[in-house]
Amino acid sequence: MDQSQLNDLFLRQLTLSAVREGETVSVLTRGHERLDYADAALWAAGKLGANVFHLRLPTAQDASGAWAVGDSGLGTNPVAVEALKQSDMLIDLTFLLFSKEQFAIQDAETRILTVVEPAPLLARLMPTPELRERVEVGAELLAKAQTMRITSPGGTDVVYQLGVYPTMSEYGYTDTPGRWDHWPAAFVFSGGADDGVDGTIVLSPGDVLLPFNTYVQTEVTLTIENGLITDIRGGLDASLLSSYIKSFDDPRGYGMSHVGWGLDERAHWHGLTQFPGGMGMELRSVYGNVMFSIGPNNELGGPNDTPCHFDIPMRNCTLYLDDEPIVVDGDVVVDDMKPAARR
Repeated sequence: MDQSQLNDLFLRQLTLSAVREGETVSVLTRGHERLDYADAALWAAGKLGANVFHLRLPTAQDASGAWAVGDSGLGTNPVAVEALKQSDMLIDLTFLLFSKEQFAIQDAETRILTVVEPAPLLARLMPTPELRERVEVGAELLAKAQTMRITSPGGTDVVYQLGVYPTMSEYGYTDTPGRWDHWPAAFVFSGGADDGVDGTIVLSPGDVLLPFNTYVQTEVTLTIENGLITDIRGGLDASLLSSYIKSFDDPRGYGMSHVGWGLDERAHWHGLTQFPGGMGMELRSVYGNVMFSIGPNNELGGPNDTPCHFDIPMRNCTLYLDDEPIVVDGDVVVDDMKPAARR
């Protein structure tokens, strides 16, 4: 994408995120990654009258290829963390999520926006206030619920006991002190009690394994007891999923983490074929998808900070909150969460 177009995208984004004159905005990068994004963010923040600086970390040294979440590159650099804590807004171009350093920066009331997806996707899924309103409706419903049940034609039937962890909303921008969001995103989620997830999840062909960034080809059956995966059965996909978790040598990698549903009708299920270099945020946001996560729940305040993490968006599921249908066969059925054209 032309740099001037990228500049315009970030100007629109930072306007939504309420960047204003006199604020301090920091931009975090690592190595040579996303320096064009950094330039666009610096230009846009300056255009809005903010004081802005760019903090660039060395390239990550781990060449294992594993997506070990929580490694921010800031763990041995408290001076850098303190500098970021002094800003009103941090534009994270590295993916700090699940790291202790991100939590410390948020605790200082710095709002954080993560931006790691390809530029055409940022443009197509530019957040809107209307989308935010619909996501917040979902968050309100989820926050009141005590149970979530998910079923599917393939055989999924799993129940999450809610009420222990907070509800989180992602709508693609952040204008509130201490709040994190991800551009692009349209997703509402919470987590089950640490020992309060039980049942069976069946992954069907066409569901998605992130961070593999691949579509499921062969059915996978997961048995969950007291918040832990106790059995993984199936063909090649089951074998790959199982071996990846085992590679971390951490039993907490079998823990059940956050769960929720997507609300962006502009997002495409075939997004991985268009943008194989991203992190799959489009799939997480697809309207009516139901996604569950395996591994860390420390982003919700839980004790599990394992680096082993999976997000698994699923199609055609039905999701109930306290026995009330929210998503039915992959379609949102609550009017206030639907875009105007679908009501």
